[in-house]
Amino acid sequence: MNLSLSSSNQYDPSQALAELPEGCSAFLRTALSAALAARQVVMQHLAGDLQVEFKSDASPVTIADKATEQEIRQRLSDDFPEHSIYGEEYGHSTNDAESEYLWLIDPIDGTKNFIRQLPFYSIQIALMHRGKIILGVSCAPALNELAWAEVGQGAWLNGQRLQVSQTQHLGQCYFSTGNLKWPPGSPEWQAVSQLYNQVQLARGYGDYFTYHRLANAQLDAVLEQGVNILDIAALAIIVREAGGIFTDNLGQELTLKTQSVLATATPELHQTIMNVLHHA
Repeated sequence: MNLSLSSSNQYDPSQALAELPEGCSAFLRTALSAALAARQVVMQHLAGDLQVEFKSDASPVTIADKATEQEIRQRLSDDFPEHSIYGEEYGHSTNDAESEYLWLIDPIDGTKNFIRQLPFYSIQIALMHRGKIILGVSCAPALNELAWAEVGQGAWLNGQRLQVSQTQHLGQCYFSTGNLKWPPGSPEWQAVSQLYNQVQLARGYGDYFTYHRLANAQLDAVLEQGVNILDIAALAIIVREAGGIFTDNLGQELTLKTQSVLATATPELHQTIMNVLHHA
């Protein structure tokens, strides 16, 4: 069932825990609880002074990013002190080598949007078990969207189960790009141009918004380059549990070092785009 943005505005995210189907794990309950608490922190800071600083790589960070990650970390470590945590602002916890579970946190994915009060920012929380992503929560306060997925439990957005489209052909494809940081004039840019000329619709929505739309059958394919695992881990399992394909742009499984995405509704569409990207 497609969920419209107007219906999102009517959703109460606090319902999420009560709406969980039977069989969902304690891990997911904690992740949702942490996301909802983090949502409150983000909204409180949005109303005040954001106090923007710049990291060594010149990317911005606000007091809200730091406070939100601290809130999430505290809730995760309270419930699962034996688990490791890897976050955007505070890095790896000290017990990484000892734990088979690793939480991945981007407290505000889309900080640049957040600073300008564009609505395309989100809280991203995912859990890896022995290197495999097993659950994810994606919370977008400004557009009131709360998506989650867990292996075997499907993917959900504002209480509605998600299902990708059945689009198989480029000529029918609604295609979106996010970050694209290939060098100008590179073969990859030429391939993107070819894709833009072949698909039904091409846009560049970006960030969480693109993947929520893919999982909800409103888009059919997404291509990005220049991301990191904290940006995409939760979104990957949401797309997969909605029935989609989510790899890097070489078709490989995600790892902590992944920097690109090719996500599609169907295997056929994934292979076709791979062929264009790599000139098969």
